[in-house]
Amino acid sequence: MDNKELHNKDKKQESPESDWMFCPICGHNLPKVQKLKFCTKCGTNIEYIKENKRLPSSQNVNPYKSQISPRQYQPPLISYGPPKISDKELVDNKEHKLWGTFHSIGISLLAFLFMNIILGGFLAFVSFITLDIEIIYDLISNPYFISLISLFELIFIIVPVIYVKRYLENPSFKNNLILLGFTTRGYDRRNLIKEVLIGLSFAVIGVLLVTSVSILLELIIENIFNVDIIQDSSELTDVGLPIDIPSLIVFVIIMILVIGTSEEILFRGFMQKGLVRSLGNKWGIIITAFIFSMIHLIGILFLALESPIVFIVSFILTFLPYFAISLMLGFLFHWRNENLIAVVIMHGVYDAITIILAYLIYVAF
Repeated sequence: MDNKELHNKDKKQESPESDWMFCPICGHNLPKVQKLKFCTKCGTNIEYIKENKRLPSSQNVNPYKSQISPRQYQPPLISYGPPKISDKELVDNKEHKLWGTFHSIGISLLAFLFMNIILGGFLAFVSFITLDIEIIYDLISNPYFISLISLFELIFIIVPVIYVKRYLENPSFKNNLILLGFTTRGYDRRNLIKEVLIGLSFAVIGVLLVTSVSILLELIIENIFNVDIIQDSSELTDVGLPIDIPSLIVFVIIMILVIGTSEEILFRGFMQKGLVRSLGNKWGIIITAFIFSMIHLIGILFLALESPIVFIVSFILTFLPYFAISLMLGFLFHWRNENLIAVVIMHGVYDAITIILAYLIYVAF
């Protein structure tokens, strides 16, 4: 067999592979080019497959064609909504951006409105069942019934707890309360006792401060308006003061466990915390104290329809003491690094002392 015949035989053996018309990977129609190395569509190394009878590894692909497939492409991470707070940042988050002025005030007022709607619906339901005005009046004047409806203030905890979860990486109920400052994390027994003592001390100071302010205001108003301010004990007992020792105990428990806790979580833990981030410490504390005071004086606004003088006198006598104690609560919250332990104790004990003094002055004696 001569050289010409051997050459023709080798050519016939190579022809099935050298004349590939389609890419074995993507099926693309290959151009009729001699010694084509790569698929013009997917970049598969055709020459490698022919020589090694197997698919090429990642090192033998077309270096001039991108090999990133949709499965390999990782889209950039996009964070929607407010920045999330990690578990490590829950306690110390003063530098973290939180809810702004609008939400700080709006959500708090919404919680107050929602509580009154629920309470109004409950009273309407009771009225519908009894159909007797005298019974309704007796219920509203009953200290035990007032203690019962005071539980509706737990809404002040529920609303902010639900709202703040959007700011947390791990929005559990416990973490939500920690963000609002209602936590003992990072406090050992000694520090807890210290916070309790601070809260008790501020409660006593608050009672002395409010009493002094009230006496001073009464003296000023009596001289300016030439009126005598007289507290009728029968009127005070009609609005739901404790009538005996058992009702007094119930009132004290409600004040410490429910009223102080729920109001401080909403107004200091949520409202003041947000306002301080957006307006600074000074205005955050002042605005929170003002709104807190006004919310407690809504009932006095109806006196304006009866007598403008009575309304002005009543407003001055009640607003300034409320504003003073609220400023103290706001300052204490700021001083204790936005933790509510001492603040809640101060608020609850202050209310309890006030109720006890009112009972001793107007009921017991």
